[in-house]
Amino acid sequence: MKKIAVLGSTGSIGTQSLDVVRTHSERFSVTALTCGKNIELFRKQLAEFKPAFAAVSSEEDCRILSAEFPKTEFSFGINGITSCAVNSGADVVINSLLGMMGIRPTYEAIMAGKDIAFANKETLVAGGSIIMDAVRKTGVNFLPVDSEHSAIFQSLQGNENNRIKKILLTASGGPFRGYTREQMLSVTKEQALNHPRWKMGAKITVDSATMMNKGLEVIEASWLFGVDPKDIQVLVHPQSALHSAVEFEDGAIIGQLGCPDMKVPIAYALSWPERLDKVSKSLDLFELGTLSFEKPDLRAFTCLKLAYDAIAAGASYPIVLNAANEEAVAAFLADRISFGQIADVVDSALQRHKAVEIACVDDILEVERQTRRDIQV
Repeated sequence: MKKIAVLGSTGSIGTQSLDVVRTHSERFSVTALTCGKNIELFRKQLAEFKPAFAAVSSEEDCRILSAEFPKTEFSFGINGITSCAVNSGADVVINSLLGMMGIRPTYEAIMAGKDIAFANKETLVAGGSIIMDAVRKTGVNFLPVDSEHSAIFQSLQGNENNRIKKILLTASGGPFRGYTREQMLSVTKEQALNHPRWKMGAKITVDSATMMNKGLEVIEASWLFGVDPKDIQVLVHPQSALHSAVEFEDGAIIGQLGCPDMKVPIAYALSWPERLDKVSKSLDLFELGTLSFEKPDLRAFTCLKLAYDAIAAGASYPIVLNAANEEAVAAFLADRISFGQIADVVDSALQRHKAVEIACVDDILEVERQTRRDIQV
């Protein structure tokens, strides 16, 4: 019986993780859950999974839930989340938190010897060098939950000692595939939030529309698999059947195909190196018919180019990229800036920034705070 802590249990990845646990209750138990604001759903999860530990954002919610669930030990804030990751007795910590709050709990859990199933992009985008150094030092398993990175990870099984020539990172193209730069300038919020393939939160959906999510995934892949960003090629693949692939030095390409279903990478991260049954329906290749691939238009999708620029610059630039993007997307969702201005806000922040060497988590958080302070949107 593997004990699981789910950080961000009421979000999309968190709820699907609990679906996997529910289906395979003979293999997994939940020892800790954390939640932000969706307290009503959290109550249902607490009643069903009965974790020994739980954390919420506010002290008031902590007090109320403690009275309702006296057998669960509650805490709140970032310290509470970190405690659930480190002190709950979990074997695997699923990090499905949004934003920079995911970095410290992940780092502390790694240093405590916990295996990590991560879906929090900021963990590697902003803290790649520190996180991967901690993984190497402790020897924990650091398992990707994002469908693309899981596909790469799966493609590498049995090929760990073979040199990677290129990573082929697929993208659906989002709702604006084929748009010109000029067409992108008039995109509305309703259009940006209407993704053709995936149901996600508002911020991630907008990142998909700008292709910033793919840029962040390039940075993640570079750290996770030790590949130079110039050897990571983004392929627009509208069928979303090939979730990513690896080209080896002999020219062979190995990839992972399947239906668009996040439960597959979640289940694989939880059960690795084994596979679980009853996870997803089979992909019907006859019904699919064809696979097509296109080059991304970096003029139209400027955010993808900015991500490549940030990882090439190194040091603290990816932190600035991520923080500026979060501020810009929040401003767009609040109707303070247009869709086309998201890339402008990020570009301006990168242009203003002077590189800072990153030695610890506090350095990362300070660069993030400074970036947010300097942005006026």
